[in-house]
Amino acid sequence: MIGKSKRLKSFLLICYFILISFVNAQRTEVNFNNHWHFILEDNVSFSKENYNASSWKTLNIPHDWSFEKGVRNGGDQGQGGGYHDGGIGWYRKSFEVKKQSLSKITYIHFDGVYMNSEVWINGTYLGKRPYGYISFRYDISKYLKQGKNTIAVRVNNSLEPSARWYHPCGIYAPVKLVEVNKTHIAPNSVFVTTPIIKTSQATVNVKADFLNISKKQKCKVSIYSSKGVLLSTITQKIKYSKSNINLEVKNPKLWSPETPNLYKLVTQILEDKKVIDEVETTFGFRTIAWKTATGFWLNGENVKLKGVCEHWEGGPVGGAWTKPMLRWKLQSLKDMGINAIRPSHNPTPPMFYDICDEIGLLVMDEIFDGWHKKAPQDYGKQAFDEWWQRDVKEWITRDRNHPSIFVWSLGNETHGDIAPELVKYGKSIDNTRLFTSGAGNPEDMDIEGVNGGSETQAFIESKTFDKPFISTEAPHTWQTRGYYRTQTWWRDNELPGTYELPNLTDKEIFFYEGINPKKWKNRKQRFNSSYDNATVRVSARKYWEVMRDNPWHSGHFRWTGFDYYGEAGLVHGGLPFNLFMGGALDVAGFKKDLYYFYQSQWTKEPMVHILPHWTHPRMKKGTVIPVWVYSNADEVELFLNGKSLGKDKPGTVWNEMQCEWMVPYEDGKLEAVAYIKGKEVKRTSFSTSKQPSKLRTNIQKLAAEDAFTTSYIITSEGLDENDNLYPYGENKVYYNIQGDVKKISMENGNPIDPTSRTKSDYRALFFGKSRLFLRALPNAKKASIIIASILGDKALYTSNKITIDVKQIQVLGKSNPSDLEIYYTINGENPITKGMNYKGPFEVNDGTTVKAIVKQNGKIVLTMEERFGKNEGLFWGDEHSADMWIGRGVNIAAEEGILTGEAKISKEAHRYKGSGFVRFDGKEGAITFYQENDGERGDYSIRFRYMHNNPNKLHPMKLYVNDEYVQTLEFKPTGGWEKEWKFVPTIITLKAGANNIRIETDGQSGPFIDELFID
Repeated sequence: MIGKSKRLKSFLLICYFILISFVNAQRTEVNFNNHWHFILEDNVSFSKENYNASSWKTLNIPHDWSFEKGVRNGGDQGQGGGYHDGGIGWYRKSFEVKKQSLSKITYIHFDGVYMNSEVWINGTYLGKRPYGYISFRYDISKYLKQGKNTIAVRVNNSLEPSARWYHPCGIYAPVKLVEVNKTHIAPNSVFVTTPIIKTSQATVNVKADFLNISKKQKCKVSIYSSKGVLLSTITQKIKYSKSNINLEVKNPKLWSPETPNLYKLVTQILEDKKVIDEVETTFGFRTIAWKTATGFWLNGENVKLKGVCEHWEGGPVGGAWTKPMLRWKLQSLKDMGINAIRPSHNPTPPMFYDICDEIGLLVMDEIFDGWHKKAPQDYGKQAFDEWWQRDVKEWITRDRNHPSIFVWSLGNETHGDIAPELVKYGKSIDNTRLFTSGAGNPEDMDIEGVNGGSETQAFIESKTFDKPFISTEAPHTWQTRGYYRTQTWWRDNELPGTYELPNLTDKEIFFYEGINPKKWKNRKQRFNSSYDNATVRVSARKYWEVMRDNPWHSGHFRWTGFDYYGEAGLVHGGLPFNLFMGGALDVAGFKKDLYYFYQSQWTKEPMVHILPHWTHPRMKKGTVIPVWVYSNADEVELFLNGKSLGKDKPGTVWNEMQCEWMVPYEDGKLEAVAYIKGKEVKRTSFSTSKQPSKLRTNIQKLAAEDAFTTSYIITSEGLDENDNLYPYGENKVYYNIQGDVKKISMENGNPIDPTSRTKSDYRALFFGKSRLFLRALPNAKKASIIIASILGDKALYTSNKITIDVKQIQVLGKSNPSDLEIYYTINGENPITKGMNYKGPFEVNDGTTVKAIVKQNGKIVLTMEERFGKNEGLFWGDEHSADMWIGRGVNIAAEEGILTGEAKISKEAHRYKGSGFVRFDGKEGAITFYQENDGERGDYSIRFRYMHNNPNKLHPMKLYVNDEYVQTLEFKPTGGWEKEWKFVPTIITLKAGANNIRIETDGQSGPFIDELFID
């Protein structure tokens, strides 16, 4: 009987999918991602029907030309965009249309194009969509013809910066053609709600709109389980081109982050028994409640929102995410223990919400950064007033059926009279969810969202609420993977009203930097410590304690999950920094120590993690190092070289959440053993490493799904002869890619690495690790990679022995093994003509450049170079190396500002700070500085560093703060044009959050302007 039952279920399931496949023939969705032509130029003729674009680049969507071009000093997007460019690009694609399709309706649907997209079909203009983070479609039916048809898309990012962080450029999200009968279900019109949910039964309400309907037609709605079992169905006549149907489902399984149970709803138009159209909608059952005193409730349980903020561009691909890569990203965050995510500060393509539905992540879905201009050329300036209603409607109607979306967010750190209208309009489209914002008009929102201001002790201990509260952007902490400092670092110096964050040792014990402090432009240009002691106001540990122990605190969305490109000047002082290190994972997806802290607090699977590493060749033996262990076990025992250093228990107070030992340094093996109820459940260790001499390579395959091919993550690590990771590894890793795969990027997490992530054939190890990201081409059969590196201690401090490691790795399919040869020189000569055949490790002297080639079957496939010497690689200093920056406030270089008019960058003077200064040369112009104020609104002392020697001239300049005139400043002669710099001070009022400070000439030109100081 059991066997027959299983066979019957299998037969019914097969019949169901056959039926669905047959029915889906009434609505055809075609993957439109592949075989586009692209050019980064602008010409009106590109829109013509018969233009020949065969010379353009051929590519597959998603595509982000800004990311492909890479970082450029002076890049259009400025510091906010990580010094990437904008520009204008065109896409064209031809496709065939059969005669029978001409009697139907065809939509072309774009999930995301950034920004100001315009579309033509066969030379006919369809329209424009300004917002870069919204989906849209056009009905192209009447413009189609039998045979060849052509779509042309112009994408205009000529006005920059158009965001306050990195944004993609181009068609960065999927495109599809949707063909339906003239009678069909209107796009985005199906709305599924669950007004009654009880243990034994739930009510499902389905609303839908229909186009070109007739009196004979009916609407049929069916609900299926995730396994395809029909649970409920009903058919009724269609009235007034709309339907409103209720169904019942017995014993509903609830959706939650722990149990993401999903159901499938099928809405059909029937004429007699013939299916005219159908739409499938995924939904779930869950109840949501917000209470002022106790926060957030899901399915009757009080739940803390353990969330992260996440830019669409956070991670290794810019904005060009495929679904396999996006699933990897979101699952990585889920594995850290999060249960919620805030797409900041814009909607994402639909596949993001699909994945969140499936893996169980609550989503605070957000629509806008601002309701008016925040970045100089953003959507708030260019299009908000005209387009916000259409964009809000598209956003909510598109996303409202996702069970993962539990609240709508209308803006971020923005204020305006439009707020009540936004809320009212949003509720007219969806009245089942509440509305909030990230620190925008809280008085008009259902839920009070507060960004960084929610991190202070003063806020937490004195704030009272008359509505539910959530911390929409906190905490702000920074970590550079593999970098440690025992002294606390505050981004803007210690702010009043913050929780204490004591130093870990009396004096600093770590003395390496990415850049020599003498070459810093400002005090921000250092890496950030992985001890959870680099922050704006609060540590990650303390803020978890705060939200955990205050019932009214619904939870937080930390800033951020992944590091992201852009906002490089905000925290890190500008170039050479080109990304933001606020994530628990770096842009390569490598997990930072912070990741394991959250895992120790938010997950149940036994885990244990040690920090810092145990390789400190320049440290004096016996130096006492704080050794931390993050674990969710009952207790942890630490061993050094087999000797127990005692046990410690993870505590609940913030500074006891890590197990901690003060360990005198000596080479050897450090090991942590975790116990639950006295039984060992997990252990981890690492040993002191010698210089790197080989690469360890790992391939992670991300399965193809939907219209996206398989992706691959190739991880390389520099190991010593005993297989220990060398944690300071900086050697270049070279790649020769062969076969049916495309390189997406190379990423190592290094915020100051200038190497192109897309165009180069190498990427250096950063603190011992680097990655290559690949995407299989359509119909891929086989692919392999030759990976090579010239390995050794860059500074030759631990050893002057050099090794060359080369290997070929099969990615997919099978290939015949290759004959690989290595030739090298150490005297600067060309290894092609003068190279020695590599047989094994060799020694070099200070200042040696090793050159090498790799031959495959006699053909050169890689050309490599690596320089070694005491001044190469990381800067190694002492406790006084950065003393010059003690006590200095925030300084923003003028050359990093936005320059307009005749303002230009120069280096033709002495004693300027940073990489240059700004001059006007008798002409008119302006400089706009950007400052993120993480304190409260208030008065701040500022001063401009300047120089000129025009006797009796004051060069008056108008000062504006957030586009409001403040005063006119006078710049007296300093006594020279070469090196006599002085200051003009004043006091201004900065609001909480983003601020623009602008000085512009007033008809009498201006002096040299070097820096803005905010004291």
